[in-house]
Amino acid sequence: MSIRKIVLFSTLILGLLNAKEDELLNLLSPNNQKIIEYQKKKNELESDKLSNSWVSPVTASYTKTYSEQYTTGRVDTGSFSIGIDQPIFKSGGIYFAIKYSDAVRDLNGVTIDIAQKEMIVNALSILYNIKKLTLQKAKLALLVKNDEIDIRQKRDSYNNGLIDSSFLDQAILKKNSDETQLLELDLTIAKLKNDFSLLSDKNPNTIKLPKLKLIQAKRYKGQNLELVKKQFEAREKQYGSKLTWTKYLPTISVQARYNDGDLNPMFANAPLKEAYHTYGFTVSIPFSINSFKDVESAKVAYLEAQTRLFEKRKAIDNEYKLALTNLDILNKKINLAYKDQQLYTRLYQLTKNLEKAGEKTKWDTQLMYNSLTIKKYDQQIFAIDRELQLLSLYAKVI
Repeated sequence: MSIRKIVLFSTLILGLLNAKEDELLNLLSPNNQKIIEYQKKKNELESDKLSNSWVSPVTASYTKTYSEQYTTGRVDTGSFSIGIDQPIFKSGGIYFAIKYSDAVRDLNGVTIDIAQKEMIVNALSILYNIKKLTLQKAKLALLVKNDEIDIRQKRDSYNNGLIDSSFLDQAILKKNSDETQLLELDLTIAKLKNDFSLLSDKNPNTIKLPKLKLIQAKRYKGQNLELVKKQFEAREKQYGSKLTWTKYLPTISVQARYNDGDLNPMFANAPLKEAYHTYGFTVSIPFSINSFKDVESAKVAYLEAQTRLFEKRKAIDNEYKLALTNLDILNKKINLAYKDQQLYTRLYQLTKNLEKAGEKTKWDTQLMYNSLTIKKYDQQIFAIDRELQLLSLYAKVI
């Protein structure tokens, strides 16, 4: 992808989450949105300042002098001057300074975009996890009910002398453990809601979550935000290296000054002007014992950035392959849970018929119905895990 296209893509940070960009951005609280806007504005201002850094300032000064050297009394003299010392040729240094500032602007811009998308994705991830834990709570509540049925059945068997008390004890411990997990889920959900409140002022219970689709490999690898950042880093180091090199090449500067001041009484009869101009030029070549090392260091930094870019491409390729593997496993889990649901549906109907025939109790039927419902929750939980995996892909693309 060309740098020009990268710059254009980097402005489309929210990407396609099957929802409107404004809705996703509005997940963030107004203050968080303001922080992002302030960062973008500051980046533009700092980049403009860096782009114009080669332009020397115009210096204006006014001086007032009081002298008591003369026997005739105090002599007051004033002078005003305005001048500039401006490089007009720096062996390419001016050009590369402008290109370097553009590279820094793009690098900082995509860094801000990444931070913005991370905030949005974090907010969505929290919402998905709240939904997932809510389903796990419902599932665990059914497990607790099954534990109660199991305790009831084992107590009857124990009272009838059919089992040892250790079986009843294990059933009670299982119920206590599941109830403890239920309390821990409540605490985890409370923490997630607190984390969400730091990102958004919306009610997490009323937000409709987007339905995500798999990003194609071409888009994931070609429009990856981390890859774009590495490309900008390499470009920044490239122009930084060239800029370092130009520091040790010849520079031509022009000087100009306008002066207007009172003449010293000692030179009252001299052919001098109160207002006059001075101008000239300077050719300079810096010599430094560390010039070679400075240039080589900048060059090595660029080569390192290029190598990191190459490694990032490999890492992105592996990330996508791993995500596909995870999605495949999650799809298989969903299918297995669905098969279990069908099995428990048949078992539930069979147990229900046996209850009518007097061969099973209502507790057996309830136990089977709870197990059937648990398998339905398992499918929904795995589906959310799939959405979280897809979200992790969207988090890294333009």
